[in-house]
Parts: sequence; structure tokens; C-alpha cells
Amino acid sequence: MNRLNYHHLHYFWRVAVTGNLTQVARDLHISQSALSAQIKQLEHTMGVSLFERVGRRLTLTDTGKRVLAYANDIFGIGEELQSFLKKGAVPEQQHLSIGVLTTLSRNFVERFISPLMAKPNVSFSLSSLSMDKLLSGLTNHELDLVLTNRPVSLDLLDAQWQTKLVSRQPLAIVGPKHQKISTTFPEGYENVRWVLTSKATETRMAFNAHCAAWQYDPNVQAESNDMAMLRLLARDTGALSVLPPVVVKDEIEQGILEEYQRIPDIFENFYAITTQRKFVPEILLELLRQTIDT
Repeated sequence: MNRLNYHHLHYFWRVAVTGNLTQVARDLHISQSALSAQIKQLEHTMGVSLFERVGRRLTLTDTGKRVLAYANDIFGIGEELQSFLKKGAVPEQQHLSIGVLTTLSRNFVERFISPLMAKPNVSFSLSSLSMDKLLSGLTNHELDLVLTNRPVSLDLLDAQWQTKLVSRQPLAIVGPKHQKISTTFPEGYENVRWVLTSKATETRMAFNAHCAAWQYDPNVQAESNDMAMLRLLARDTGALSVLPPVVVKDEIEQGILEEYQRIPDIFENFYAITTQRKFVPEILLELLRQTIDT
């Protein structure tokens, strides 16, 4: 049997993780044709097919998925070792690289990272990225932690990631303070306008089910999955919204918005995602031990 070429395996690993041959070629400063040729050489050496093309996309074969699991262990531990050696066992100054889903509530993020502000020997960076880039950053050890309101499925491809529920925020009907409706939903809500998350989100589907139970059809004027934008719409349009009060806590404290009523049994979940690793910085463990209350 031919000896495994770990250089070629590393190229396969990068492409399998990102799912984008062009991006990996650009990141590694080689041509796309050279990258493709070396992965084909790996397939020839191993006598297996690792990728298949579906339309314009590369997808892993069943064998490719198994090889990826081994590659995750091999290169994940290798990059963790490199990070450990670079930072030292117990560095005087610790740094955390935190990735944040672009649409996540900034108020929640601020509350989560607040313990870091009290530690003069700790610095951190925040990067707002798409979910794919966040997980890629974790895999490549460019990020230590990812904050999101979207869970990660724990199938074979995701087995390297660990997901912790760090907060479960109840959803509430929120609107202008001077227009507060004091009656119980849906009474009194017949002629109001709504700004909500899109129909594909878990919270919107739950709210739609709640409305259906009361035979209530909301007049939806605008939709946005970006919590920062939803916060502005709730503040400036006079329409009602359904979101965790933590998203608009500043506006509530300033008397601009008010929580009309909580919606029973509907929550937004916030997750912290990390990679499985041998060495975990103590400051990261401290963050993961906390639970953000409502």
C-alpha cells in the first residue's frame, strides 16, 4: 500500500471543511487546478473517490465523510498544538477570538462577554460572520468560540464541534410605550401592524402557531432576521414586534418601548459553539460556565 501523503490529505481536509475549492485555493495561494490535481492524486493513491460533483457543487462521498472524520482528528489536534505552542501554557496576557452570527442580538453578545471586561489580562476580538464562515473559523482554529442562535446538527461532519445552550430567552410582544395594549392577546390586537422575523425562523413559526390557536391573522408590515434591524423597526415604526426583551432593553429602559406581555412557551435559544480540544483556556471555560438569565 502506498504511503499516505499528509500534504495532499491537508488539501482535501480544507476543501471538505469549506466546501469551496476556489476559496481554499485562494487561501493557500495556489492555483485551483493545482489544488484539484493534488486531491485527485490523493484519491488515486488511496484507491477511493472522496468527492462527487452535484451540479456545480462538490459533495463528499460516504468514503469521503469517513476520511474527513480522521482528517479532523489529525489536523485539528495539529493546529491545536500549534496554537498552544504559540500562546503558551499559561500566558500572562490571554486573547480570545470570538465569532458572532451576523444577525445575532448585540445586546445579548454584550451581556455574554461582559466578564471579559473586568479582566485586565484578557483581550478579545469580535467578528460578525455567516454560519459557514464561523464554523470554518472554528475548524481552522482562527476562532476560539462562536455565538449563535442557530444550533449545529451533530452529524458526522459536525462531530468536532461542541454546542452549549447558554441562554433561553422568553419572547414577548413589544411595542411603543404610549400605545400599550393591556388586554390579553389577541383581544385588542385587531388593527395593529407587526414587524417580525421571517417565516423560516423557529421563533416566527412558533408565533404563527400561537396566532393560529387563537384564529388571529397578524398584519405583517416588515420582516427581518437581523436583530439590529428588527430592533430599529420596533423602535421607529410604531408597529409591534415579537422578540426577546434583551434585544430592546435599552429602549425599554429609556421608555421608548414596553413589553406588553410574554408569549407562553416560546423562546429564543442562544448557543456557544467550540471545538473539541485537549487544551482549553481557563478564560474560555469561565465564559462557558455562565448562564445568561432573562
